[in-house]
Amino acid sequence: MSNRKFFVGGNWKMNGDKQTLEGIIKGLNDGALDPKAEVVVAPPTIYIEFTRSKLKKEIGVAAQNCYKVASGAFTGEVSPGMVKDCGGTWVILGHSERRHVFNEPDELIGQKVKFALEQGMNLIPCIGEKLDEREANKTEEVVFRQMKHIADNVSDWKRVVIAYEPVWAIGTGKTATPDQAQDVHKSLRGWLAKNVSEEVAHSTRILYGGSVTGNNCKELAGKPDVDGFLVGGASLKPEFITIINAKK
Repeated sequence: MSNRKFFVGGNWKMNGDKQTLEGIIKGLNDGALDPKAEVVVAPPTIYIEFTRSKLKKEIGVAAQNCYKVASGAFTGEVSPGMVKDCGGTWVILGHSERRHVFNEPDELIGQKVKFALEQGMNLIPCIGEKLDEREANKTEEVVFRQMKHIADNVSDWKRVVIAYEPVWAIGTGKTATPDQAQDVHKSLRGWLAKNVSEEVAHSTRILYGGSVTGNNCKELAGKPDVDGFLVGGASLKPEFITIINAKK
């Protein structure tokens, strides 16, 4: 059995206002959460400080993105230092929406990984293949390429939690079967063992993301190489607590 601590991240994406988020935060503060699970939520950047001020301290707060330098003429961007100043200790990087909606290349994501770690942040870098890539049997080729750009820039693996999110399963209602998820997670662990170290492969948590719900979370969580979830839409709903408690 692995001693990797179960981890559940909630990515709220571009959703909510103070009133809505207050309700979600209250649900988490009052909810009977598995004490053995590590929980982090990622509100829209503008609500990081609001969320941190209302949320119980056991739950971490993440930014959904940050830039590769500390300051400068980068309109609309935020730096890791700004996130920390508002109480955030985590950042999601390379989410498929950043890659495929905002066209962020692997190189930029690697640069962000390097700088965010240098600035003391904890990271949730995301990887995953599109439907045409899976159908062409290129899943491993794609995720290993993405992993290399991340791994080459990691200075401290203890502060990194990898999220495998097949793009074809995000917000589509399609979910990778537990066996499909396990196969990719196992391959990723093998890649880490070969390209980083056995120790990092054994200790690094690999999350599954992509249409995780209260109905499918227990079976997914039962797979040996699935160490938790990065949850999108369901993290805005009461079922998020069911997902957090998937190992209970």
